[in-house]
Parts: sequence; C-alpha cells; structure tokens
Amino acid sequence: MKNKWGIILTGAVIGLLAVLLVYFGNPKNMGVCVACFIRDTAGALGLHRAEVVQYIRPEIIGIVLGAFLISLGTKEFSTRGGSSPLTRFVLGFIVMVGALMFLGCPLRMILRLAGGDLNAILGLAGFVAGIGVGIVFLNKGFSLKRSYKLNSFEGYIFPAINVGLIILLVAAPAFIFFSKKAPGSNAAPIYISLAAGLIIGLLAQRSRMCMVGGIRDLILFKDGYLISGFIAIFVVALIGNLAFGYFKLGFAGQPIAHTDGVWNFLGMALAGWASVLLGGCPFRQLVLSGEGNIDSVITVLGMTVGGAFVHNFSLASSAKGPTPNGKVAVVIAFVIVALISLFNMERKAAVKLKGDVKVEAN
Repeated sequence: MKNKWGIILTGAVIGLLAVLLVYFGNPKNMGVCVACFIRDTAGALGLHRAEVVQYIRPEIIGIVLGAFLISLGTKEFSTRGGSSPLTRFVLGFIVMVGALMFLGCPLRMILRLAGGDLNAILGLAGFVAGIGVGIVFLNKGFSLKRSYKLNSFEGYIFPAINVGLIILLVAAPAFIFFSKKAPGSNAAPIYISLAAGLIIGLLAQRSRMCMVGGIRDLILFKDGYLISGFIAIFVVALIGNLAFGYFKLGFAGQPIAHTDGVWNFLGMALAGWASVLLGGCPFRQLVLSGEGNIDSVITVLGMTVGGAFVHNFSLASSAKGPTPNGKVAVVIAFVIVALISLFNMERKAAVKLKGDVKVEAN
C-alpha cells in the first residue's frame, strides 16, 4: 500500500469509519480522536477524576493491536528504542497540552472541518505554523539521536497492555471509572469500536499515514503522498456528515469545541511543533507503538500522563473556552519546546585556524 492510491483508500476508510462511529454512538465530530480517547482512557483508569471524560476507548486499543498484528504478519515488527526517552515523554506530554487546548488531535481537527466546524481552520493554520517552526530546527540539525535494537519481548509488552485494557473494559470491575454523562458516556458498542480500530491500525501501518509527516513532506519536498490520505479523510467524512445530517457550518455551537481563535491557533501550533520534533503525530505514534517502537510507546505514555495532568489541574479547554491555567501552561510549554529544539541541534564540526593550531568547534 505504499502508493498514492493505497493511502487514499486508507484515508477514505478512516473517514467513513469515523462517521459510522458517530452514528453508532461516539460524540459528534469525534468518531476518532487520539488525544481525546487517550485522555478518556486515562480517566477510566483513575489517573484523573473529570467525570465526563472517563472511558476505556476501544478504538485506541484496536489501532495498536491492528498495527501490531499486521506488522507481525509482514515481518515488519521490530523492537527498537533508546532515542532520548525522557525528552520524548516530555514532548508527548506537551502535545496533549496543546491538543486539549484546541480540543482535539490533528485527526479530529480534520474531522471537525468535515463536520463544518470553522474553528478548526484556525487550528489547522496553527498546526501548519507549528510544523513550519519545527522544520526550521530540523534543517538546523535537530535530532533526538538514534535508536537501538532491543529484545523482541520488549516490543510485545505494549500490545499486551492493550489486551489487558480491553479485558478491563469488558469486565468493568469497580475500580474502573465510566462516565455517566457526555462526552465520555457517548460511545459506540465495544465490538464496533474495536473492529474499527483494528481496521484503522492495519491500514495506517501499511500506508504510513501521518498528518505531521504529510505537511512536513509537502513543505520540504513538495511530496503530497502522505497529505493525500488526510484529504481523503476530509472528503469522505464530509460526504458522510452531509448524508447523515451531522454537518453544521459555522463557529458557534459546534460539538465539544470553543470559539477562541487565538488559543485554537496556539494550541495546535504547540502540538504541531512538538509532533514534528517527535517525528510523527499522535496517531502515528500509536501505530509505531504497535510495531515495536519503544520510543513511540514512551511518547504515548507521556501523552497519557499529559492528558491526566491537564484535567487534574484545569488546563483543558471546554465549550466555554480555554482556562487561565491552560493559557499559562501553553506559554510555558512553548518555552520548553523551544529549549528542547535548541539543545538538540547537532552542529557540524567546523575547523578553523587559530595561529598555527587547528581548533574544532562543535
């Protein structure tokens, strides 16, 4: 599926499944949202106590297991890690700060646009701007250093954790939290959500779909391969929303969204900048985690802790708009990402003459 028609097909299927998941019970304009669903799962495990967003989302589990199974079948499963793990954890955390300021990951941003939510235009503009800033640092030599081959068993742990999560979801023990009110209580049946996630994970692993990579490649190399998949998501989801009557054009009254354009822009700019440094959007990190990439697992764990932290300390936006705490957090996060960008640039050794002595400057 490494051709343009393959990724277009992947995008079309994801767009269709996203609309169908809404039809079967997921929140509107949120058929699939990696950031929101990781946040919900963190809440279900008791990592935060925001009662309206607590549910183990089967879609996340399905994406990981779908990528895991297909990578095993195609012999692409490879356990690697060790590339600046703590930095990746922090960047994953920061991606969630930005995404939950906007109220959605890059995938949900496209789905919000397809539902007529014009606030997502500001988010998209910010996302592109953030990726552009990240590209500047990539061109200056930014690197999180190489990864190393690890014991294969290490790569099986995260898929096994996801199997454990689906068991907890079905068994519903008393220590797992379930929202009684929207949006956490809005969910398609478990088997439908899990099946959709498996299909999405399988197709995304084969096509290498990534929103950050799509915009990055378009800017750097004028390569439209990856971005074509997200265009397909938009087109098919738009058609589906029109067909089901979910389309609502405008800024006000959009489901699980706010109208503060400045912070929609800044939230996604932060998510875009952090994601390009990580080498992929939240969706791509999930898929890579299923393939045995431990660096991506660390990123997903950072996102999980970030999602919990954001709600525990009132940083997440709501339909009423961003919170004062959230605004401060985004500003601080920009400073941290800037420092990470600056201190991880590999400068080529320059040789200069000082008298008769050669001096190497790094």
